Amino acid sequence: MDDNVFLRVEDLKAAYGSVQALNGISFQVRRGEMVTVIGSNGAGKTTLLRCISGLMTYDGAVVYDGNELNKWGPDQIVKGGVVQVPEGRQIFPEMSVMENLKMGAFTRKRSDSIQPELDFVFNLFPRIKERLSQKGGSLSGGEQQMLAISRALMAKPRLLLLDEPSMGIAPVLVDEIFDTILQLNQKDGITILLIEQNAKLALEFSHYAFVIEAGNMMLSGVSKEVADNEEVRSLYLGG
Repeated sequence: MDDNVFLRVEDLKAAYGSVQALNGISFQVRRGEMVTVIGSNGAGKTTLLRCISGLMTYDGAVVYDGNELNKWGPDQIVKGGVVQVPEGRQIFPEMSVMENLKMGAFTRKRSDSIQPELDFVFNLFPRIKERLSQKGGSLSGGEQQMLAISRALMAKPRLLLLDEPSMGIAPVLVDEIFDTILQLNQKDGITILLIEQNAKLALEFSHYAFVIEAGNMMLSGVSKEVADNEEVRSLYLGG
């Protein structure tokens, strides 16, 4: 067994009632990597993250740092260091920015100081610090994504699951957010599993990639090799 394998997914199957969403997905994420998942809408990408996060039942195995996650509840999974930034951000719109950040630390011990994490996210996203008293729903789409990522970082993740971080964001902020994601991976050492509609950008930033369609693994490999695949270029990279 490779001790450097941080996340191992084996023969993962999941369904919504009679509709099969995943048909036996298997892959590995090594410690310190950024791995991207590519696929069309409805391919099963978000379902994959929901299974890892403990938000839906599944058959197969999800093993994180040697632990079988189907034995943990969602709160234990977050405490263990697996934290998801969901598609659509899903911040609390009526809560202030500071209240949203504190919600990210809800699994932490009450005796723990959250100031180091606050300082960390303020350094990453200075505009979040400028808006602490504003309601989350009053922020722009890009600022809400910054808040969603910051909220996840308050839980001190070791494995960060990012679901479509560029969706609905002005292009001028997409690069800023991806530069931050790259920093979290390369400088801060957080392992990242990324789902991203902007396949070109995701493949450029990540180490490895895999493509799923209709719940099946279609292709996997080093991101550059995946990006050079003729079918991937045709379907996801605009030729």
